[in-house]
Amino acid sequence: MKTGVELDSFDQALLTEVQRDNQAPARLLAERVGLSDSAVLRRLRRLRQAGVILADVAVVHPAVLGRPLTLHVLVSLEREGSALLDAFTRKLRGREEVRQAWYVTGEADFVLLLNLASMEAYEAFTREVFLDDPNVRGFRTIVAMREVVGPAHRR
Repeated sequence: MKTGVELDSFDQALLTEVQRDNQAPARLLAERVGLSDSAVLRRLRRLRQAGVILADVAVVHPAVLGRPLTLHVLVSLEREGSALLDAFTRKLRGREEVRQAWYVTGEADFVLLLNLASMEAYEAFTREVFLDDPNVRGFRTIVAMREVVGPAHRR
């Protein structure tokens, strides 16, 4: 996001609405935030151009895609030099199982959100991504039993 983007109360209200449903028509958004349709469209265009709105996406249920298993993984690296971090990041970006990944502070270096078909698929993933990488010191896996708050629960 570009620095210095000023957000007023209308922008904040508009962002709240499009996070719930980014396909709501401008007329409905305008009604909800107290602006005209054209003002809503101008603001959305400005927020996209400024990098405030990063993407307009569809959140698809992982089970429909054959990946009902959701895992969160904490990954610790041996070393964190720029080249090593970039290499690990590239590796993660190349894996379709990785839905999201964050470089973090604390006990782990990365937090990953994975969707996989099975524990067997996760074992193969761990071998290829973690165990075969000499810079991965270790990883901890958290298995999600069910989602209690998420995009489907916000409407």
